[in-house]
Amino acid sequence: MTDTAKLLAEMNDRSREVFRRVVEGYLESGEPVGSRTLTRTLSEKVSAATIRNVMQDLEYLGLLDSPHVSAGRVPTQQGLRMFVDGLLEVGELDALDREKIDATMISNNNDVADLLDKVGSALSGVTAGASLVLAPKHEAPIKHIEFVSLSPDRALAVLVFADGHVENRVFHPPVGQTPSSLREAANFLNAIAEGRTLSDLRVRFDAEIAKRRQELNDLARELVQDGLAIWENEGERYERLIVRGRANLLGPEREAEDLERIRNLFDDLERKRDIAEFLELTEEGEGVRIFIGSENKLFSLSGSSLVVSPYMNADRKIVGAVGVIGPTRLNYGRIVPIVDYTAQLVGRLISDRG
Repeated sequence: MTDTAKLLAEMNDRSREVFRRVVEGYLESGEPVGSRTLTRTLSEKVSAATIRNVMQDLEYLGLLDSPHVSAGRVPTQQGLRMFVDGLLEVGELDALDREKIDATMISNNNDVADLLDKVGSALSGVTAGASLVLAPKHEAPIKHIEFVSLSPDRALAVLVFADGHVENRVFHPPVGQTPSSLREAANFLNAIAEGRTLSDLRVRFDAEIAKRRQELNDLARELVQDGLAIWENEGERYERLIVRGRANLLGPEREAEDLERIRNLFDDLERKRDIAEFLELTEEGEGVRIFIGSENKLFSLSGSSLVVSPYMNADRKIVGAVGVIGPTRLNYGRIVPIVDYTAQLVGRLISDRG
């Protein structure tokens, strides 16, 4: 039994109901919930004084907090976690929300990047939060690799896939590159790359370098290693991170301190700081995961929550994720089915597009 389950089991019916009503009231209004408000909504008729005693006990347990003297109570991060894990009632996906999400997917365009851009915009629009979409790496078989010199310290790696997709990436080649070393490096890679995906190529790469060391001069070998590294750097398992709807978290009602924290959050997101490590947590199982506040260092300063779900390709392999970022008082019961539905829909569309 988890700590949350133990704590819930130890609470009596009155304490559980008071706690649930406080959290639900706070999530709906964003304001502290007072004892007098609860006397009008509790199923059991009790005095405001009795409710205050129960709220004090819940505060002692670390589930509620009082932002001001004589004010109502708000849930703590621990309290929100317990509510989400033990008391959250997830509703059905609203028909209007479903229609809005479905409408963005109606397209004859097979461009996955364009599709995911639209998904991000739809998700932020429907939820009035900021959306996060982690796009997958392109995993079609490789057809051809080319290196093009741009300047003495810059070169372009061109990767052509069998399905016609082309990727271009600039990198810093070793000092002293020559036209012959560029050709030699490209020939070496093309000899072992054709028909393999990037993942396959990474497995084969080191062994081939060791076995055919004599066939490559030192400069070409460095060029191969540097050129391939731009596709295999740690933390770059995913193509790109799409964030839409940041204005939804920067509304005029926000305090200056909150605004600065949220700006820092978006700065971190744009630099992909901790993203790969963070979203690998979604791979622990299918379905929606909820991260609240400081449960992850990416959100510890901004005090935000993330509702996120991985999506899979036709081989049931997790290839990306979609999610919604918002304040900790998100309407979790509504957001969870939206994120879950969107992730499943994206997974089907990714599979259909190969």
